[in-house]
Amino acid sequence: MLSRSRAPRSTPTSQLPRWRLTAFRAVAVVLCLLTAWHVFASFLWISPPTAMRQVVPGNALESYMIPWFGQSWSVFAPEPINGDYRFEVRALVSSTDGKDAAVTKWVSATDVEQSMAQHHLFPPRAAGLGVHAASALKGAWDGLSAEQQDTARLNYFDGDAWLGRMRTAMLQQQADSTAEVNEYIVRERYADAYATQIAEATWGPDVIRVQYRASRQNVIPYEDRNDADAERPAPQIAATGWRGLITLPRQDQDEFAQTFNRVHHALESRSR
Repeated sequence: MLSRSRAPRSTPTSQLPRWRLTAFRAVAVVLCLLTAWHVFASFLWISPPTAMRQVVPGNALESYMIPWFGQSWSVFAPEPINGDYRFEVRALVSSTDGKDAAVTKWVSATDVEQSMAQHHLFPPRAAGLGVHAASALKGAWDGLSAEQQDTARLNYFDGDAWLGRMRTAMLQQQADSTAEVNEYIVRERYADAYATQIAEATWGPDVIRVQYRASRQNVIPYEDRNDADAERPAPQIAATGWRGLITLPRQDQDEFAQTFNRVHHALESRSR
């Protein structure tokens, strides 16, 4: 019985126009080159500085990595990140008639903002604002002496020069700590402006003053990881006193309030 010859089956690739095949290959080559560049740039950025960085001319490497791909850790760091930061805010708010004032509950800005990163492949940069503020303030707090930390726990809010008065008081306690005190004052200024935004977004324009605290809680030590009864160490808290309100130039309170309140309300709805 004679067998009939069959025409070769056409494959999906053979059915594509030549120009489309060429376009697919060009896109694949470009994507491979971009991936190779990103891996190479990331390696140069997170590795200890060497002469290899000179392969990338000028500030091209920094311009590419910052702000979108910059990380707060290093592959070669002897101590990786091993704790959680929290930034909490409460406020003194006047009543509608202006006769009374009430202290609000604490609101965790980090819980609100980090909820924007949960289940999102490309989270917004705003998801890390609270962690950054807490880390910066807690780090500067740790640079103060115990006596200066006691001063930071006091209330400073009268007038427009309360930050200057706090700086003077700290330097009187330890004159040779100018760098540490200046760093703390700078971090307090930014933390206060951030806390003011949170307070006014949460409780409206009747906020009189704010109080904020930054804390760090370490994870269970590595050597205790298999201990079922192991507990996380107690939080280390940098607790300030009551502060006046600060608004920095170019702060957009309306945009901040819309985003923060939307995320805050969504978080509260999920936790009910």
